[in-house]
Amino acid sequence: MKYEIFNAGRVALQSGITLPDCCVAYVTHGRLNAAKDNVVVFPSRYAGTHADQTYLIGPGKALDPEKYFIICINMLGSGLSSSPSNTARPLSGPDFPLVTQYDNVVLQERLLREVFGVTQIKLVCGWSMGGQQAFQWASLFPDRVAAMACFCGQGTTTPHTHVFLEGVKQGIITDPDWRGGYYETPPYKGLMAKGRIWAGWALSQEWYRAKMWEKQGFATLEDYLKGNWDGIYFNRDANDMLSLIATWQACDLANNQLYNGDANAAYAAIKARAIILPGRTDLYFPVADNAAEVAMMPNAEVRVIDSIWGHYAGGGRVAEDTAVIDAALKDLLA
Repeated sequence: MKYEIFNAGRVALQSGITLPDCCVAYVTHGRLNAAKDNVVVFPSRYAGTHADQTYLIGPGKALDPEKYFIICINMLGSGLSSSPSNTARPLSGPDFPLVTQYDNVVLQERLLREVFGVTQIKLVCGWSMGGQQAFQWASLFPDRVAAMACFCGQGTTTPHTHVFLEGVKQGIITDPDWRGGYYETPPYKGLMAKGRIWAGWALSQEWYRAKMWEKQGFATLEDYLKGNWDGIYFNRDANDMLSLIATWQACDLANNQLYNGDANAAYAAIKARAIILPGRTDLYFPVADNAAEVAMMPNAEVRVIDSIWGHYAGGGRVAEDTAVIDAALKDLLA
C-alpha cells in the first residue's frame, strides 16, 4: 500500500538526541470535510505498519471512509518512519536513539496540524502499542481529543510487561551474528528465537489447551511453531524490532513536562470519552491493569473482549473479537 511521508526536519527527542531528518510515514482513508472535524487517528502497533490496520476500516464499519478521514500513522522504529534501518550514520542501527510514545505523538500532532490544518480529533484508537499512543494523545491534548479507545494495550508499561520484553530482546542479542547490532547478515537464529518466545505470550493458555493450531491448518504443535512463528520476523530488521521494544518499555503516560511523573494527574487529565478494551486472556495487558487505569480517568469504561486469543483479540484475527471493538468504536463515534 502506497504511503506518504511527513518530513519533520530536525526533531529533538525526549532522550536528548536530535534526529536531523526525521520522517513519519502515513496513509489516509476517506476525505477531510470542510469543517475538519471528522478526523480519526489510528497509530501503528509493534512490528506492524498501516497495512495491518484495514481490518477495522471499510464501508459499514465504525471507521467508515465515507464518513471519516482516517489517518494511519507509523511509529518511529517501524521501518517506514525514521528507524534504525533507514537512518543515516551515526544514528543508524544500534546507535538509533530511544524514542518514546510522547515523541511519537508530538510528531503526529505536528503532521496533522502542518499538513492538514487539523487540530481537533474525533477519535484516536489503537491496538497494543497503538493503544499506548491513543492514551498519549488523550492525555497530552485533552481539549482536542473527543474520544479514545485502546484495545489490548495500556497507557503505561508495567514491570511484568517490561520483564517479558527483556526475554524477547535477549532472544535476538544472544545470537552470535548479532554483533552488537552491527550485523552484516540478519541474525536469523535470534529472530527465530524471538518468534518462539513471542508464541508463548501472544496467545493464551486456553488457546493452546484447545489445540487451536489445528484449526489454522497445522498438523502438530511443532508444525505450528515452525510454520507460523520461526520465520515471522525474518522480514523485519532486528534493530528496528529492538528500537520498538525500547519504546514499549519506556512507555509512561506521566513522563513529560506536563505531568512530571504524576500518574494520577496524567490519567485524570483525559477528558475524552474512553473505552478501554482488554482481552480476557491477554498476557501482556491484563484486565486488572486496565481497570486500574480507568479508575483514574473521569469518563472511561472497561469493556472486556471475552476471547481465548490472548493479545491477538485486538488484532483482527477473529471476527467475533473484532466485532466487539467495532461496536465500541461506533459507540464512541455516535
